[in-house]
Amino acid sequence: MATQNNIIEQAFPETLKILSELIKFQTVSGTSNIELIEYCEKKLNALGAVSFKTFDDKKLRANLFSTINGKKKLNGGGIILSGHTDVVPASIKDWSSNPFVADERDNKVFGRGSCDMKGFIACTLALAPYFASENLKKPIHFSYTYDEETACQGAPVMLKELKKRKINCSICIVGEPTNMKAIQAHKGCYEYSTHFYGLAGHGSAPDKGVNAVEYATRFVNKLMELRKELKKREPKNSIFNPPYTTLQIGRIKGGIARNVIADQCTVDWELRPVVFEDGEFVNKTMDDYVKNFLLPEMKKTYAESNIKKEIIGEIIGFNKEEKSDAVNLICNLTGDNSRDVVSFGTEAGLFQELGISTVVCGPGSIEQAHKTDEYVSFDELKLCLKMLVDLKNQISN
Repeated sequence: MATQNNIIEQAFPETLKILSELIKFQTVSGTSNIELIEYCEKKLNALGAVSFKTFDDKKLRANLFSTINGKKKLNGGGIILSGHTDVVPASIKDWSSNPFVADERDNKVFGRGSCDMKGFIACTLALAPYFASENLKKPIHFSYTYDEETACQGAPVMLKELKKRKINCSICIVGEPTNMKAIQAHKGCYEYSTHFYGLAGHGSAPDKGVNAVEYATRFVNKLMELRKELKKREPKNSIFNPPYTTLQIGRIKGGIARNVIADQCTVDWELRPVVFEDGEFVNKTMDDYVKNFLLPEMKKTYAESNIKKEIIGEIIGFNKEEKSDAVNLICNLTGDNSRDVVSFGTEAGLFQELGISTVVCGPGSIEQAHKTDEYVSFDELKLCLKMLVDLKNQISN
């Protein structure tokens, strides 16, 4: 009978191979991930997995949900191993190696998505044959989603299908990079783009046009006022750092030249609420400000002026539970009982909302995510493999 260490040593080279192949798929958010999903589906279905896919409206991006029952038929329940397939953009000129070609050096794998979070997906795929070969007490589900980095657009589509099919799962492990520590809560993440439409004209006569950039600037100034208010609304005994809801401006884009009145401008901004009420407070305040002040002023000069808010995504927070089966499971498997919280967002709250006990735990550090020369260390990958092997031993006869 193979020992735990033997299984890990056998699975590790396969993990590196799979991770290298996953990195080659340039699954930047908003682009197609179909080839990667088909790659994962083929591997899992070859092991006898039962799979289904869900798609975005244009059928360019897909989620995959696959179930391995082991040697016998199991009904209901089970543990979800969840990862997102998309990555943030990478500029080749800024990297010391091609970001979409895995580069193994210094006991690390460099490449876009190596840490966030193709490393976790590679570990799950490398150990899938071991799950398939055992008499499992509970099914193992593999959930791979699209466009998590852009406000978790894929997961809700997949979860809606789970609910429709009445697939009930007891635990979900979201493998975001946490240095293999159990994360029991995080803030929400609300992302918006507010579009301003004015009237163009010659820069020498600014009063004859409606400058979208200037009105966008006033909008941003109002957001900055609310940022100060959010600090005052800090909840008592907040478990987060920073302990209050944060607000920041990601991008402002508008106008075509210095001497032309800008007729269009877009402000990309986000909230990280510690409580749901803060999100309501900011949105109501800004909606009222637009409706009662900014837009009426714009329309005085040009009746067709407009301001539209685009909701990119409103990711609910992941709430701490006094008793969490998922957190307890990970702490038992890793031997680390630290039970931390983070400020970055994940899909965890979406699984939790379905009544599935959820935890965030995966290889790599969030300090490497989204960075130039992103990497995951060999040691972190091996720790993830160890956790999954221990999980297999715990749910097999």
